[in-house]
Amino acid sequence: MAILVTGGAGYIGTHTCVELLNNGEEIIVVDNLSNSKKEALNRVRLITGKDFKFYQINISDRKSLTNVFEENDIEAVIHFAGLKAVGESVVVPLRYYDNNLTGTIRLCEVMREFGVKKLVFSSSATVYGQTEQMPIKEDATLSATNPYGRTKQMIEEMLLDLYASDPSWSIALLRYFNPIGAHGSGLIGEDPNGIPNNLLPYISQVAVGKIRQLHIFGNDYPTGDGTGVRDYIHVTDLANGHLRALEFVRSSTVVEPFNLGTGQGYSVLEVVQAFEKATGKHIPYRVVERRPGDAAVCYANPKKSLKQLAWQAKKNMEQMCVDTWRWQQHNPNGYESKQLV
Repeated sequence: MAILVTGGAGYIGTHTCVELLNNGEEIIVVDNLSNSKKEALNRVRLITGKDFKFYQINISDRKSLTNVFEENDIEAVIHFAGLKAVGESVVVPLRYYDNNLTGTIRLCEVMREFGVKKLVFSSSATVYGQTEQMPIKEDATLSATNPYGRTKQMIEEMLLDLYASDPSWSIALLRYFNPIGAHGSGLIGEDPNGIPNNLLPYISQVAVGKIRQLHIFGNDYPTGDGTGVRDYIHVTDLANGHLRALEFVRSSTVVEPFNLGTGQGYSVLEVVQAFEKATGKHIPYRVVERRPGDAAVCYANPKKSLKQLAWQAKKNMEQMCVDTWRWQQHNPNGYESKQLV
């Protein structure tokens, strides 16, 4: 039986596909390629030496999604598919609500129709909003402060309601903190469109000369050096969290949220310094105004994931920086750089 991976051509999706295949799982990938590249899936095949089915569809298209379930014996779903840029969600909120909510509703309807009730959902630490509780535990009040985060919070609530109506479902809600890094091979990594929204791709594109300087959004926060503090997690550690979550939903009928983070916070300037030390590259930067809605400090309490999923992050900040730089050096223009297969 196969694991369906929605949004499997994306940054976290491709790394999770690698770990699933290396763990002996059969996978099927669906992705509409609106914010990803088919070449990324070719790289997954190259890394693992294994093939898999790929369907270029939008999961909101019920007929196309039904066809995937009809043609394959699917055991469980890992659901990444969705729009994910906080800033863009503020500008075009209806697009985010339509895409993220409608897609998940259609997916759950088709899963229910085919009796597939094991789901690992890609949520986000943005559901916590600007909570004062540090480190953040899963029982913190949810109060997302932007449309992207609210779509994740709404989907979590929707899945809780689904479980309440039918307790034969088993659902893991994975609340990611800040994924960074790349696969150790340098073959897959984060390939954002335009100026990156996330810190480390921004830094690495400055280092490779694509962007002139890094913009740091505010240096007057109540932190050690005035810049925002976040919990950064290596994407391979994050991907392995999905394998542990898959094992969890296979062996239970429950719905549970889990933090996937390291439990350690780094400031923006600390990340810049770590990158410079790991790579020998100087990163010019300029401090600009804060972004509205940005919290001063945000890092996880990951103890529940250790206890219930037997998972914890293993890679440190130096490894995150080295792997990011390897990916960026080998692929200065992302997946457009060169076709390897």
